[in-house]
Amino acid sequence: MDEEQRKILLESASRFPKPQGVKLSYGTAGFRADASILSSTVFRVGILAALRSLKTQSFIGLMITASHNQVSDNGVKVADPSGGMLTQEWEPFADAMANAVDAEDLVQLITDFAKKENISFGADHSGQVLLGRDTRPSGESLLEAAKQGVNSIVGSFAADKGVLTTPQLHWMVRCANKGMRVSELDYFEQLSNSFGCLIDLIPQKTMLQLMDDTLKVDGANGVGGEKLEELKKLLKGLVIQVHNSGKEGGFLNDRVGADYVQKEKIVPCGFGPNDVGIRCASLDGDADRLVYFRVLSESNNKIDLVDGDKILSLFALFMKEQLSILNKKENENANNDHPVQLGVVQTAYANGASTIYLKQMGLEVVFTPTGVKYLHEKAADYDIGIYFEANGHGAILFSEHFLCWLEAKNSELASISKGTEQQKAALRLLAVSKLINQAVGDALSGLLLVEAILQHMGWSIQKWSELYQDLPSRQIKVKVADRTAVITTNAETVVVRPSGLQEVIDAETDKYAKGRSFIRSSGTKDVIHVCAEASTQEAADSLAK
Repeated sequence: MDEEQRKILLESASRFPKPQGVKLSYGTAGFRADASILSSTVFRVGILAALRSLKTQSFIGLMITASHNQVSDNGVKVADPSGGMLTQEWEPFADAMANAVDAEDLVQLITDFAKKENISFGADHSGQVLLGRDTRPSGESLLEAAKQGVNSIVGSFAADKGVLTTPQLHWMVRCANKGMRVSELDYFEQLSNSFGCLIDLIPQKTMLQLMDDTLKVDGANGVGGEKLEELKKLLKGLVIQVHNSGKEGGFLNDRVGADYVQKEKIVPCGFGPNDVGIRCASLDGDADRLVYFRVLSESNNKIDLVDGDKILSLFALFMKEQLSILNKKENENANNDHPVQLGVVQTAYANGASTIYLKQMGLEVVFTPTGVKYLHEKAADYDIGIYFEANGHGAILFSEHFLCWLEAKNSELASISKGTEQQKAALRLLAVSKLINQAVGDALSGLLLVEAILQHMGWSIQKWSELYQDLPSRQIKVKVADRTAVITTNAETVVVRPSGLQEVIDAETDKYAKGRSFIRSSGTKDVIHVCAEASTQEAADSLAK
C-alpha cells in the first residue's frame, strides 16, 4: 500500500469512528444491529467489498438490509462473484475490520491482509461494487457510508443500483460477471418470460381443472411488495393482489411478513374474513423468503401454513416428473444416456414428515448444518439440487454441465420430433433454470414457480397442503453459561460433547411415538436451541421440555 492510499484510508476512516462497546460478528446474514450504530461497520464493509473485487477481478455486491428484522434495525452483507454469499474464508477478516478500534488499527489490518492475499492497489487495479438497499429509512445514509468505503480504495468504483430486493442484487452481481445486462427491467423480463413459457407448456387436460387464478400476497410492508407491483404488470395467466405493499401506512415486518406468518401461524395484518379459502402468500422484508397460507375461518385468525418444506416438496415432485418424462425412451434415435443427479438438501429443522415424503418419492435427501450457506453449497454438488428451509428460504440450482446437456438434448429432440412430451419436459426444465434465481433464495421467482406448478397440476392450495401431514413439533431456547460447551456432529443432530448427553437425549426420545429431538448451540448468544417432534402436540411439548 503506497502513502497516498494510506492517507486516504486514514482520513476517510476517521469520519466513521467505531462506537465504543460494540462488537459485531459476520454470519449468514452479514452484520446486523440497530441502525444507529452501523455507519462505521457499513463503511468498513465497503472497503472489504472493494478489496474482494480487486482480489477476484470481478463485480462484487454490497446489500444494506436487515431482512425480517424490525424497521429500526439494519445490516450489510457482501455478494461474491457467483452472486452467492461472501466466502467463509473472508469472514474472520470481516469481523476483524468491523471491530478494529480506530483508523490506525484498521489501516494496519488492511495492509497486512492485502499483503497476505496478494491484493494490489492503485488506479490500474480497478474494483467494481454494486450497491443496493431495501426500503428502511436508515438505508440511504448507510448506503452513503458504503459508497465512501468503496471509494476510499484507489481505483474502486461504487455503482448505486437503488432500492432492490436482496435477491435482485445477488442476481445482478452474478449476471454482471457473466457479461449479461443487469438492469432491474432485465430481471423482471427474465422472470416473466420464463413464467410465461411454463404457462404455455401446461398440458391441455389440466386447463379445465384450474382453481382460482387469483393470488393474494402479503408484501411485509417492504421492498418485495413494491417490486411485485411492478413485476405483475408483465405477467399473463395470473392475477396478483398485493397487500402490505408499504403504501398503506403499515410498518415493515410489524405483524406481517413470512417470518411472522411462519413462526406465529396466524393471519398477518391486512388479511381477514374476506380471504377465507383463498390462496395467499407472504414475503419477508427483503423478499428472500416465501411461505403460503390459507385463512381457515371467519371467526378466528388461524391459518393452514404451507411452509418452505412443502414448497420444496412441490418443486421436487415437479422436477422428478419432468425428468421422468425426459428419460422415457420413446424414440430409438434419442440419446438418454445421461444419469441426472437430482438431490434434495435439508437441515435438521425440516419437519420429519417432509423428509419421509421426499424419501418415499425415491429422492436422495441429505442434511447440512443450519444456515443457507451450507445448504446452497451442498445443493451445488448435484445436476439439480433443491434446498429449502422451513422458514421459506431456498432455491433450485442447476449445474452448468447439466444445462449444456439439456440444451443439446432439447435441440436433438426438436430435430427428431418437435412438440413431443419429451421436448416439452426439456423446455420446462430450461424455463425453471431461468425462472429460479441461481444466486440465492428469491421469494419473487419462487412464488412464480409455485404458481406455474399449481396451474400445471391443476391443484388448489388445499390439495398442495395435503401432500403430507406435518408432525407436531416444539422449539424452545435454554439459557446456559457457555454455549461452546455443546459440540455437535452429523449436521448438528448428534451431540459429541458433553460426553453422555446424547445417550440421555436418545433415551428420552425413545419414550415417544415418532419421537425425534436434537439440540444445537446458538451462533450468537449463550443459548441452546432444543427441537422436538412426536406424534401429538402434547407429546412434542413434553419431549422438548
